Amino acid sequence: MIVITGATGALNGATVEHLLKRIPADEIGVSVRDVAKARHLADRGVRVRRGSYDEPAALRESFEGADQVLLVSQNEPGGDGAGLHRMAIEAAVAAGAQRILYTSHQNVRGDSPFAPAREHAATEALLANSGVAWTSLRNGFYAHSLNWLLGPWRQTGVIAAPADGAVSWTDRADEAEAAAIVLTGRRSFDGPITLTARRAVTFDDIAAIASELTGRDIKRVVVDDEQWIADQVAAGTPESMARMLLSFFQAARSGHFAEAGPLLAELLDREPRTVGDLLTDRATSSPASSDASSA
Repeated sequence: MIVITGATGALNGATVEHLLKRIPADEIGVSVRDVAKARHLADRGVRVRRGSYDEPAALRESFEGADQVLLVSQNEPGGDGAGLHRMAIEAAVAAGAQRILYTSHQNVRGDSPFAPAREHAATEALLANSGVAWTSLRNGFYAHSLNWLLGPWRQTGVIAAPADGAVSWTDRADEAEAAAIVLTGRRSFDGPITLTARRAVTFDDIAAIASELTGRDIKRVVVDDEQWIADQVAAGTPESMARMLLSFFQAARSGHFAEAGPLLAELLDREPRTVGDLLTDRATSSPASSDASSA
């Protein structure tokens, strides 16, 4: 059995949908905090059990009988992510899982200015010391993040943001499909694997892509870091969140997210979606629907 955590969320929820196309429903289990939200899966034959990273006993029960467990990274700002992941890993080991998979991030490192990268690095160290086989899915930076990082460029004609660097923006839906392929495929992946789009682009590149798609002159303006923080706070973003987002720009301009590899395309047996695809999608939707999709 394959057990998936976070199955009512966007990433691993999509992974479950892809698994249902590849293996029988009774070979899939989900571990969720609110079983009512997973009723649509239970109705289709998926085993649904309650599990939360901060409740080890319930988590072990939700992992019962699992050959493989896919752990989604926690997303509570300011939470003890590595501590929660430790409990999840220990629960999977106690339940007898033969392999633990984890949704990580490209180029994780303990000295990254980007806090989530440090959390992922700590979690990968825990996996390496778990005593069981493990695979870390080092996903490329999710392209839907551009919905808020680029700012209101459709209205202003300007992408105003701090200095950045090349980033291999990757579609979250492609990552979800790739996870299902890894879970059900014959090829075994040990340790970290990097799953990114084919090409890394800068905000200057994105401005050029947006200009071509819209037929407008979309300008790229570099904003001073502290001025950008002030602007974000004035617009209603909590300062702690704004500074976390700023750390993305700081890491990007040091080349932390520039890696672009072929493995994702090989697994999907097609080219991954690009930033141009994302912008095309957004161009055909209203501003209101675009904003909602970033949540």
